[in-house]
Amino acid sequence: MLRMLPLSLLAFFLLPLCSRGEITNDAIARATAAIQAATPRAQADPAHPIFHVTAPAQWINDPNGPIFYKGFYHLFYQLNPFSDRSGPKYWGHVRSRDLAKWEHLPIALAPSGEAGEAEVWSGCCTINGRGEPMIFYTSIAPGKSAGDHAEQWAAIGDDDLIHWHKSPANPVLSEELHGGKKIYDWRDPFIFHDQKKTFLVTGGNLNRARGGQAVVNIYEAENAELTKWKYRGVLFQIPEGATAECPNFFKLGDRWVLFVSPYGKVQYFVGDFDAATCRFRPRTRGLLDYGSSFYAPNTMQVSDGRRLVWGWLNGFPGGHGWNGCLSLPRQLSLSREGELRQNPPPQLSKLRGKLVEWRNLHLENGGETLTLPRTNTLEIRAEIDLQTAKSIELGIKSGAKDARPIVVSFKDSELQVKDAKAPLSLAKGERKLNLRILLIAPCWRFSPTKLRVSPKQLRHLISTPPWKSAPMAAPPTRNWFKPGQ
Repeated sequence: MLRMLPLSLLAFFLLPLCSRGEITNDAIARATAAIQAATPRAQADPAHPIFHVTAPAQWINDPNGPIFYKGFYHLFYQLNPFSDRSGPKYWGHVRSRDLAKWEHLPIALAPSGEAGEAEVWSGCCTINGRGEPMIFYTSIAPGKSAGDHAEQWAAIGDDDLIHWHKSPANPVLSEELHGGKKIYDWRDPFIFHDQKKTFLVTGGNLNRARGGQAVVNIYEAENAELTKWKYRGVLFQIPEGATAECPNFFKLGDRWVLFVSPYGKVQYFVGDFDAATCRFRPRTRGLLDYGSSFYAPNTMQVSDGRRLVWGWLNGFPGGHGWNGCLSLPRQLSLSREGELRQNPPPQLSKLRGKLVEWRNLHLENGGETLTLPRTNTLEIRAEIDLQTAKSIELGIKSGAKDARPIVVSFKDSELQVKDAKAPLSLAKGERKLNLRILLIAPCWRFSPTKLRVSPKQLRHLISTPPWKSAPMAAPPTRNWFKPGQ
């Protein structure tokens, strides 16, 4: 997760009581009360997320521990229950049966002040060799710099993944594993399996984030309980970047994929993994997202083998009682050339409402304006025959007189959405461009009513406003976020 920390000693005195000896269940109860108190204001904000996973109120950042377990998609996330700005971190929790409608669950993890813990940072969720649900996360101690000192802790869950207790073996990984090697910003554990072995990767760097020595570290489990680990060295050193946060390492088809968040746009690498040497050799690389507000992604593998990813969407203003949400899920695949492909999973089609459709519109140089449904949640699917045209531009504008259009354009093998630019090349001889545009509050804060297209031939365009009822279940007014029992 992208950390913005004040001086450690000052932070120690400003942290909530749980960081200075509060019992864990008391900390969860107090956090729950804070969320409940803030929820009415946050839910009343017109810009509050509709289809994106977020907390009922206050600040969230990284998605944590996505796991498909016993018929549910579970998602955890970094939560500051006391403010809509970054602060001490807990783990929030939601689940879904269909990826479209999500249910809020009790806060999963809070800092164990009685055990000398100030914050619970990002991590993963897995099932250990004894069949127990298990969370791994980075534990931050009070009064210590997260850049110089961290430990990796674990928690064991019940069969519903709702109530958790910290492992008596904590810390399950400590800096002593590294011998004489010092790893700075050591955090964000992620579990994967290969050749009947269990491995864990963490991020970090070797030179106080001065650049050039960002590394992904790898460890091998030595027992079924996943409480004993062996350091296997550096899996991969990132060619550039200050550090490597939130590494995800997984197999996709017959190749291995590595995600890293280097205090900038999320990078991916595709290549080969040698389980004997624990080294990764990349063949191709790229950016997971070309926008400026997508960070710290985390993935899950579902029962049919598909791999899904969520990221943290950031950059929202404070002062609204909520801040941040998770991206819609993306289904991952690879091209023959080793390029990452991302598509909305088919379950999201459940959010569609009545469609509006145009076919075979021939657009002159001046373009044409189409009237769209009045809604702040919209999906646009457009098939555009460029013919001899060298560019295409779609301008989406709300009904407000002073609203500025959001422009999506394609020119010279480049796709641009607002200020974000991404390379996009059509196959040789191909002149048809297919676009799928999702406009969903709060990421697009307007009620679109007009679509301006120019030029050339618009073969097929479908506009489908999703349901107006929010598919994320609102929290009950009472007995919500009950502390672990």
